[in-house]
Amino acid sequence: MIQVFSASWALFLGMFLLMVGNGLQGTLLGLRAEAEGFSTFETSVVMSAYFLGFLGGSQYTPKLIGRVGHVRVFAALGSMISAVLILYPALAEPWAWTIGRVIIGFCFCGVYITAESWLNDASDNANRGQALSIYMIVQMAGIVAAQYIVTTADISGYLLFVISSVLVSLAFAPVLLSAGKSPDFSATKPMRIRDLVATSPLASVAMFLLGGVFAAQFGMSAVYGQRVDLSVGQISFFISTIYVAALVLQYPIGWMSDRVDRRLLIIGTSLIGGASALVAYLMGGAFWAILVSGAIIGGTSNPLYALIIAYTNDYLDREDMAAASGGLLFVNGLGAISGPLILGWMMDLLGPGGYWIYLFVVMTGIGLYALYRMTQRDRSTEEYESIPYAAIPATSTTMLAEVAQDYYADAEEDVLSEIADAESQTDPQELEND
Repeated sequence: MIQVFSASWALFLGMFLLMVGNGLQGTLLGLRAEAEGFSTFETSVVMSAYFLGFLGGSQYTPKLIGRVGHVRVFAALGSMISAVLILYPALAEPWAWTIGRVIIGFCFCGVYITAESWLNDASDNANRGQALSIYMIVQMAGIVAAQYIVTTADISGYLLFVISSVLVSLAFAPVLLSAGKSPDFSATKPMRIRDLVATSPLASVAMFLLGGVFAAQFGMSAVYGQRVDLSVGQISFFISTIYVAALVLQYPIGWMSDRVDRRLLIIGTSLIGGASALVAYLMGGAFWAILVSGAIIGGTSNPLYALIIAYTNDYLDREDMAAASGGLLFVNGLGAISGPLILGWMMDLLGPGGYWIYLFVVMTGIGLYALYRMTQRDRSTEEYESIPYAAIPATSTTMLAEVAQDYYADAEEDVLSEIADAESQTDPQELEND
């Protein structure tokens, strides 16, 4: 892993700074919206707008890259992100922030796709899994670091927005200065939703619901924290626990997914997450309950993302995996757009506790639907091939799905090779005795 990091340290450093800037603006806007007197509905629209832009970026960025190349797309989108971050405090109006969030969502998606295509080009069969792991760690570390920067200045001022803009601007220097030739780029067309549902109804429904969970974690957690009178430091700590737990539990859950029926794991993790949300609601906003429940939900929902992709790939031919992953990411984006709107409505209806009720309903819904699907598809008798789990962050794009597909293919070849070697070394006399 050290060798992989040393070979691509500039890219990972740039992505870390980008994630700090993105994580900072996500939390800061939630806090500042409350200070500016935005209604819950207005704030939820602002938070939803980011995912609308992100979804648009996933569809249009490959065309931009094909037209003008990686470097120009990376630099142009980065400049737009920095500009919008500076304009937020100057135009503290819901309509302006909504437009800004659409633009920033679009640009961040484009930046991720470009960076991830460089990551794919820099990795090979021997280190692709390690590259994915480092990328996951860098992304989560950036978001966590951002939460502590929020506590360093007054949220009602300009400084935090300036810091976020500067971090994003600095992120492009190591990447652009170290970038070599543009890698070959051909985006796989996502699988049609109708075909995706036919392949795996469970994955389609679960990915849509998970999108709402991620949107709640990324945008509305700060709003909830202010509604229950947490300090800025407490809110930052709360959001940090979500992402720290997501990173810590990613690998144990991934290890289990390669050894048990993945549907049982989907049921277990989602129901545990739902139960923890219910506990937090019943505790009435006690800070310890908020921290514990946030950690459990973050630690179960984020690994579910990669788990569902791996489960879907079990039923696919290798050449269809990237298209299916792209389709699942699109469905996840639709859920992320609708999530803040529904959550905002529930918080207006039920008060701050609506945050936990929403998470309880969504996470439990995933588990119950997975339980239902187990009665409809007998995995023990169907022909399928268990594909190794790959740690994929919830902020991934279609390009990272391509990287993961290559990892799946490499891992499958390694397994088949080991089986073939074992069979070739078996004593024929032993086989005859058996």
